[in-house]
Amino acid sequence: MLLFILLNVLMSSPSIYDYSFTSISGEKIEMSSFKGKKILVVNTASKCGFTKQYKDLQKLHEQYGDKLVIIGFPANNFGNQEPGSNTVIQEFCERNFGVTFLLSEKVEVKGEEMAPLFKYLTHADNPDFTGDIKWNFEKFLIDENGKLIHRYRSAVNPMDEKITGQI
Repeated sequence: MLLFILLNVLMSSPSIYDYSFTSISGEKIEMSSFKGKKILVVNTASKCGFTKQYKDLQKLHEQYGDKLVIIGFPANNFGNQEPGSNTVIQEFCERNFGVTFLLSEKVEVKGEEMAPLFKYLTHADNPDFTGDIKWNFEKFLIDENGKLIHRYRSAVNPMDEKITGQI
């Protein structure tokens, strides 16, 4: 019986809570620290047509921050639209959009150097779709138990009912 339990644990699929990231200020953050809250993961860029979504991500953070954690992951994978350093990105977000929600250090969200969290998210079961991220500001909504419940393409605004209705 003990062997069966051990094998089951070892062979169980990964969870969002198995991952961590480094904040834009250099702090290691465990995803497991967000258990009990919904999480919205967004790959972001400062020079994109969707960059104005930072404003609505901040609004979402202010409105639902007691039950939703928003994490922006700056990435330069699409059209060289996030060329700056972590310091430049953080200053841009604070100055232009008053961003106070969590930002990670700059990461890769596709290709050979893809961050492990995004390898997991792009292949995790959900009712929408799996596979590569197509552009900046794709969104992944995770429930309070760490399960990916929805994935949204870039054009879905953070304040859209499709997202707020799930919070």
